[in-house]
Amino acid sequence: MTVEIHDGNRWQPVCTLDDLQPGRGVAVLLAAADDGNDAQVALFLDRAGALHAVDNRDPFSGAYVLSRGLLGSRGDRPTLASPMYKQVFDLTDGRCLDEDTAPDGSPAVLRRWPVRTTAEHTAPGTDPQTDSQTDSPTVPQTVPSTAPIIREDQA
Repeated sequence: MTVEIHDGNRWQPVCTLDDLQPGRGVAVLLAAADDGNDAQVALFLDRAGALHAVDNRDPFSGAYVLSRGLLGSRGDRPTLASPMYKQVFDLTDGRCLDEDTAPDGSPAVLRRWPVRTTAEHTAPGTDPQTDSQTDSPTVPQTVPSTAPIIREDQA
């Protein structure tokens, strides 16, 4: 099964489900969106089998480390604890459960990315619903079929 993250314009295949270990995160680099910027996403498969994708940048430290965070729960809500200053984020809505604002005064909320699995391998720039080519000016067809994954043991 292929894991895909929606970048706001299209679904981007990033890895296979077998690449993910329950309870451990991976950092995924999504190809440039319309604004021309790549995005770092922290992707998790929790022990219940649910996928979660949030920004990899910790709003409190500014470091791209959330993929190394700890999954947990508060009540029935899945959470992610930052490895830096240990703030806990609700994975269902992205908000920090410990503080309302980051040190720079911005809201302490992580962007959540839609994530799904598809039954078959999907090449970048194709629409898995119709299996037809889509407009993707920022992703040339020579891009490998999965986005770079930075594993914790490779960092």
